[in-house]
Amino acid sequence: MKTKHISELIKKEFLLEFRQKTALNGILLYVISTVFVCYLSFKNIVNPVTWNALFWVILLFGAINTSSKSFLQETKGRALYNFTLYKPQAMILAKIIYNTLLLCVVNLITLLFYCWFIGSLVQDFSLFILNIVLSSMALSGVLTLTAGIASKAGSGFTLMAILSFPVTLPLLLVALKVSKNAVDGLAMSASSTYLLVLVFINVIVGVLAFLLFPYLWRE
Repeated sequence: MKTKHISELIKKEFLLEFRQKTALNGILLYVISTVFVCYLSFKNIVNPVTWNALFWVILLFGAINTSSKSFLQETKGRALYNFTLYKPQAMILAKIIYNTLLLCVVNLITLLFYCWFIGSLVQDFSLFILNIVLSSMALSGVLTLTAGIASKAGSGFTLMAILSFPVTLPLLLVALKVSKNAVDGLAMSASSTYLLVLVFINVIVGVLAFLLFPYLWRE
């Protein structure tokens, strides 16, 4: 597997995204409109637990919508063409990296509008943003791999959501704990264990995708 192939695939994903802007614009419209509806419903949230939980609910569904198009929009002809040019490991790593970058941007934009409309209760923004980045990486890996499985099974978005739920649930519990510590203004040392768990989840998901995706690719 060559690093050049990974960079080419990432570049291809960006070119396709900016050539067909409907997907990205649709995701941004979804998260911004969701935040605005929450604003109309709650106006101003003063309870940190409610503020934190609502934010991560929006992020989760935004992540599913962002990552679902990884393989579900791939035609059989394009998949066969990629099969002849690239190794499966390069393909899955490129998609995970691309979805991570896209998801980080979408999540940070969501945070911006969420704080603008509903208000910010975060006392430690550095920890909160670090948590968003690590969680985005983990969600990207999980959702990209399950999107690949769902595309091969032919069940699309529904199967992807079902397969990813058992893995994303513990991930969200850890992310919620770290972000709650950031909202409360606790020292980063109080969240170090949870941050390590997020790092380990990223490593495990990356290794599993690297090892298992070639078998899925051959199908």
